Amino acid sequence: MIPKSHPRAVSLYIREKLVGGFREGLVVEEGLLAHGRGEMFDYLLGEKTSKVSHEAIRAAAWEMVHAKYPVISVNGNFAALCPKEIVKLSEVTGAKIEVNLFYASEKRKKAIANELKRHGAKEILGVDSKFATRIPKLDSARRIVDKRGIFSADVVLVPLEDGDRTIALKKFGKNVITFDLNPMSRTAQTADITIVDNVIRGMPILIDVCRKISGKKISKKKFDNKKNLAKSIQTIKENLRRMSNA
Repeated sequence: MIPKSHPRAVSLYIREKLVGGFREGLVVEEGLLAHGRGEMFDYLLGEKTSKVSHEAIRAAAWEMVHAKYPVISVNGNFAALCPKEIVKLSEVTGAKIEVNLFYASEKRKKAIANELKRHGAKEILGVDSKFATRIPKLDSARRIVDKRGIFSADVVLVPLEDGDRTIALKKFGKNVITFDLNPMSRTAQTADITIVDNVIRGMPILIDVCRKISGKKISKKKFDNKKNLAKSIQTIKENLRRMSNA
């Protein structure tokens, strides 16, 4: 029997959550493949929230708490893995929740919205076509956003993101925060703040930090995303070296 706290048990739990999400229509086959890539990087990073990731989480929390109009962008994998945490983060920060999909269909949007509502969400954007508009300079289905959400946001949390939309959001003047286990991806390298951690581990920490600093006068600390990412890349190199010498 593998202890629940063991990284292997966490990996198996995540797989079960995603398979369940696939069966319920939240996750597409491509999302399962994307998770496999992330799982590989998680292993190389040591399957834990590093000091570097904690620094990024603190920077992200400050931005979300002090944003004028924060929005949490949700895709199928994110909804399958962290529905309760998405709703909690929205409540703590006042952020809007918007469904935004690469492989979009009305059926998937509704399934994701229903899953979030089942965990307490009161309002889900991105599911009513009468509020639909477009992000400029983006070709994928993710260009379709809600006028009341991502289109109007100053800060957007985009976990498990595709690089094209992150680039487009940056060009559109948005402050982008992401979770990405691959510190070398276009998303990670383009975002303002990249949390190199598994959302299952990182989201509860982000919620806790947001809760602690909400309503308090805390100065913004300097954060260099490139330097932070370089430290995560160095961790991967050191772990690979250790493995090859074992």
